[in-house]
Amino acid sequence: MPAGVSWPTYLRALAASMLAMLAGAQAVHRYYRPDLSIPEIPPKPGELRTELLGLTERSSKVQTSQQ
Repeated sequence: MPAGVSWPTYLRALAASMLAMLAGAQAVHRYYRPDLSIPEIPPKPGELRTELLGLTERSSKVQTSQQ
């Protein structure tokens, strides 16, 4: 076995790492919320817009520092 560990330990570590990868991918997928719809006509260059959730709300409340 790799790294000199027993089969049960190896399989447990493999299962834990796979679960962590799947959970991380799901978290990123939910945070960015990709647009999975397929348009009938592809957008022209520069027309495709992607946004983070709440980005427009945060950018409208921009505060400048007073010096």
